[in-house]
Amino acid sequence: MSEEKVHPNVARVAQAARDAGLEIEVRKFPEGTKTAQDAADAIGVTVGQIVKSLVFGVDDEIVMALVSGVNQLDEKKLAAAAGGAKCKRVDADAVREATGYAIGGVPPFGHSTQLRVFVDPDLLQYDEVWAAAGTWNDNFGASPADIVRVAGGVVTDLKRD
Repeated sequence: MSEEKVHPNVARVAQAARDAGLEIEVRKFPEGTKTAQDAADAIGVTVGQIVKSLVFGVDDEIVMALVSGVNQLDEKKLAAAAGGAKCKRVDADAVREATGYAIGGVPPFGHSTQLRVFVDPDLLQYDEVWAAAGTWNDNFGASPADIVRVAGGVVTDLKRD
């Protein structure tokens, strides 16, 4: 019986977790988990338990927002949290350059550059949340507190009212 080869991105996420004292079990979903709803359906959890890892530019800095799958990001709140004036989406190339991952597979930590991370407090209501593990069909579950700790995240209101 042959073992399935682990994608290098998944190995990088798992190593970043281990380096921070967190063991994660990555699960592969061949049908894909590109959207929060896709991920929730595949994993068998609520959409609120899905961590959306969103990359934005605030003034001249690239930052990450970890948002519950049921919430929409308020860009003005993210800009304020980051101490900036303007917040805008960045393109796929900028996401890959800042994180090392393609959109749809961006994990909350283990990035190729050091990003400031801001976390939606609604994620903290769950015992376990699920995030991308480096590809569009690999995910892992962990406690929200562990994700905040490993990501070096700042918990702050990011939800669009």
